[in-house]
Amino acid sequence: MFCNHCGSPIQPNHRFCAKCGQTIAGSTAPYQETRFESHLHRLGTFWIIAGGLCLIPSFGLMTLGSFGGFGVCPTTTYHHVLFPPLMVGVGGGLLIIAAAGICVGWGLMHHEPWARTLAIILGALVLLKPPFGTALGIYTLWVLLSNNAGAIYEQASPR
Repeated sequence: MFCNHCGSPIQPNHRFCAKCGQTIAGSTAPYQETRFESHLHRLGTFWIIAGGLCLIPSFGLMTLGSFGGFGVCPTTTYHHVLFPPLMVGVGGGLLIIAAAGICVGWGLMHHEPWARTLAIILGALVLLKPPFGTALGIYTLWVLLSNNAGAIYEQASPR
């Protein structure tokens, strides 16, 4: 048996071509998660965890800013004017980053078309956050930019 797309030999019980990732027509083999799908699911889980962990400092900073940061900085007139909006702004920025990470994780797990592009962008951005951000960024780029990853991802996309 040979792949209709690239012509490489295929095992009788496979649903996808190992070389090009194309679905094999008339495949009756039971569904088995491919290596790419397992990496994609794991990557989505990591993004959701990273987003969830980013929520902790976000809420902490916004809470600290909303209470005026009493006891953190010396009491000066500038402290009461600058500190609360600064903390709320930084906390809000972290909240947006956390929400983006959680949305990307969910999108990757459900093969949403927009999630791959957003994950590549966020993966490149978190490379500058060592050590865990760098590891997540490298893993994201490795999974989503590997050979035929775009074609396989679009094939599994619900739309």
